[in-house]
Amino acid sequence: MVSAPAPLRIETDPAHGGRWTSLRAAGREWLRHRSEPRRPGVRPGDAFADAGGLEECVPTVRGTPDHGDAWSRPWQRAADGTESADCPDFRIGRRIHTDGDRAVADYRLTAEPGYRFLWAAHALLDLAPGARIGITDGVPVRRYPDGGDRWIPCAWPSGLDRIGPDDGTAVGAVVDTRQVSVHDGTAVLRLAVEAGDQPVSVALWRNLGGFPEHHPYRSVGVEPMLGRVFGLAAAGEGDAAVVPAGGEVRWRLTVTAHTMTDVPNNQKGTRTWSC
Repeated sequence: MVSAPAPLRIETDPAHGGRWTSLRAAGREWLRHRSEPRRPGVRPGDAFADAGGLEECVPTVRGTPDHGDAWSRPWQRAADGTESADCPDFRIGRRIHTDGDRAVADYRLTAEPGYRFLWAAHALLDLAPGARIGITDGVPVRRYPDGGDRWIPCAWPSGLDRIGPDDGTAVGAVVDTRQVSVHDGTAVLRLAVEAGDQPVSVALWRNLGGFPEHHPYRSVGVEPMLGRVFGLAAAGEGDAAVVPAGGEVRWRLTVTAHTMTDVPNNQKGTRTWSC
């Protein structure tokens, strides 16, 4: 098979937490959408309202505030395309630029030096049974088996790489890697995060109808992160991003997409590809 670049398009909703509402690439919509009547009217401090899409979770994912303090606040869009939100302890801004099959989101957080935080591009994806998560074998994984702050160490893939049918399970993990690929049929989406000296990882949320307890539904998250844990309160030394003396942290999220196509018979054996 050979790889063909796929045009990529992103739409956001600054008025509602800066949420990414569309990520179209490789002939499909990647973001899952879910009916959630509470989402348009949320206020800071409200419990998370899962409408799908990609939410900007900062300064934590789990804990207080639930899924962070930025997703529940209106963002402002400047003339140059920069979108930003003011929160009690920090200001976060981003500028997203797309070029063909590549999108780059440049982020900037300003706060008092020493401020500790987590950030996650909380992308909930619409993946069919049989989809696969591509990460280098053997990298360290923190697996969260019960939805709390307790994690157990293991190594990738540890049974986390395949997205099956709904089976009533839900598990979270934070993987020590800066890049991940998602393979669904012939479509491939790649995400990578760069953040200088700050800790980076990729969080996974594989909920196959196991959460929440009373009204479970399917939800698969693939989330580039700054930090190495889900909850800021549980972050040990080196587990969270830290604002340096200059008062700001910058990082970049890169998204690319392509489709896999069959190699003509007369070319088979002449090209290879890897994940």
